[in-house]
Amino acid sequence: MAAGATYTPIATQTLGSAAATVTFSSIPSTYTDLVLVSSVTNSSSGSNYSLSFRFNGDTGSNYSDTYLYGNGSSAVSGRESGTFVNIGNTTSITGTFTPTITHIMNYANTTTYKTVMGRGNNSGAYVMGAVGLWRSTAAITSMVIAPEFSANNWNAGSTFTLYGLAAA
Repeated sequence: MAAGATYTPIATQTLGSAAATVTFSSIPSTYTDLVLVSSVTNSSSGSNYSLSFRFNGDTGSNYSDTYLYGNGSSAVSGRESGTFVNIGNTTSITGTFTPTITHIMNYANTTTYKTVMGRGNNSGAYVMGAVGLWRSTAAITSMVIAPEFSANNWNAGSTFTLYGLAAA
């Protein structure tokens, strides 16, 4: 990292009860990149899911992602397109929280599509890395984060902290 670069906390949310989504709004355009650090568990039964991102309320088919995950003895890769981008990996094991780090590059730039990269490790099941694309040149001013499948919720105690990365 170049000298002078800093992570500035923008907002933190810790869930006191289960929630279907977490929203960050009024994201300032004063940084070069965003970093979301989360520690989450979800309400699914025996399955592992990604964090699904939507930006600026866009529910169109403007998202895609490529992922790779493995457990030490096998690996899987794939590509998806749809109405959100999936990043990281979360666990459904009650009481087990999965750390995930997501980088959103050039989020305030209005001449390029937005690239999202993330990685997560879900406590003994899989390690996952993914890169995603939001095909829009709009600056990101808000984001909604949901478990990969809408029938699930984030469990109480899940935390999400959004940081702005200042220019070096």
